[in-house]
Amino acid sequence: MKMECNDANCPEHGTLATRGLVLEGTVVSAKMQKTAIVQREGYVKVKKYQRYKRATSRIPAHNPPCINAKEGDRVRIMECRKLGKTVSFVITEKIVSEKPAEKKAQTKHELIEHSMEREQENPKEKKTTKRKPKVKNG
Repeated sequence: MKMECNDANCPEHGTLATRGLVLEGTVVSAKMQKTAIVQREGYVKVKKYQRYKRATSRIPAHNPPCINAKEGDRVRIMECRKLGKTVSFVITEKIVSEKPAEKKAQTKHELIEHSMEREQENPKEKKTTKRKPKVKNG
């Protein structure tokens, strides 16, 4: 059931060059013609409160007819040249898990631990100044 792709903006069958960012996300809307909204979720540290908050980003991406991603599909997108006012990514493939029943869901705590490990691997240099001890006269 191979479908011929006549789309010039297809990264596999057309002439569209991809570059830069490679991201993964879930298609939340595929109502536009040849365009889908891909949502990415993650946790961002709020420095002031030393806590994490959930953050989502919605990225419009070109959806070639040979891939034809539907709502709920997990996809990989890559950066490309501007294809429209807001579209500068293209869906390159659907990500298919082999056995969805065995897939382990990541909990909030696992994601936080993972981000803390990354911070420990790449600590930012902090300027520390030593205080002189107070000396009482007398």
